[in-house]
Amino acid sequence: MSKDEYLRQDEATPAGEIPAQTVQIDADGVALAGMLVAVPAPKLAVVLHGATGVKAGFYLPFARWLAAEKQAAVLLYDYRDSGASGAPYRSTATMTDWGIHDATAARDWLTDAYPELPLWVIGHSLGGMAMAFQPRTQGIARIISVAGGQGYVTDHPWPFQASVWALWYLLGPLSTWALDYLPGRRLGLGNDLPKGVFWQWRRWLVTRGSLPADPALGSLQDPGFTGKLTLVALKDDVMIPPAAVWKMASWHPNATPEQRLIDPADFGLKTVGHIHAFAPRNAALWPRLIAP
Repeated sequence: MSKDEYLRQDEATPAGEIPAQTVQIDADGVALAGMLVAVPAPKLAVVLHGATGVKAGFYLPFARWLAAEKQAAVLLYDYRDSGASGAPYRSTATMTDWGIHDATAARDWLTDAYPELPLWVIGHSLGGMAMAFQPRTQGIARIISVAGGQGYVTDHPWPFQASVWALWYLLGPLSTWALDYLPGRRLGLGNDLPKGVFWQWRRWLVTRGSLPADPALGSLQDPGFTGKLTLVALKDDVMIPPAAVWKMASWHPNATPEQRLIDPADFGLKTVGHIHAFAPRNAALWPRLIAP
């Protein structure tokens, strides 16, 4: 999706759907492109932090459904130098920029826009994993983390694990050194990524200590989040399997955690995997993602 196409989302609203208003978020001087999907007089504010390499527009159908379902204002956005917020080529962006600085700026923007409303945060993969390192999370009413967890290369099942070893130790490093960015589209990772994002992401997945062992990310917040934490795992997710999802509860020692395992077969679905819980074709499971 080009930036112009992204900015025309509110003009291309399907009949009967809630329009998406384009907004700009200031993240320490970096402009992030966002979309706000809101009903009149909303009762809830929700910010959705996306997965690595997934553009904000992918979540738009889910955001429209959520806004109608919960009478909410839902904020989507693209991390710096990705999607409508810029290009990954010659970028200096890192996972810390995405998961901490950009995500916190988006949350603050929504809180400023709706200071009187309870705030939910929905994080997909990276968007959920980074929450434990973000400041000022005590005011969040609820966190729903979907397919986020403490991963290591050996946590992946075979034969998928073979492709992961190849990505982290061969294809990823060689292509990033050669091109100065990760050619994610050609490697089946969704979209191209800034080189700094790739190298930090790799460090998390080849280090047994995962995110808490990365000094560039910062330490776990104390006391951190103290509300309800819903950890959602997909039974057929080979990238972040359920066992890796459950480990993330230890990053939020003062939260009230719940483990929620979703089996696609229970919803008449053949596969969902790591990314597609938010795809319109899998809308049957959306109520389960946000259920109390």
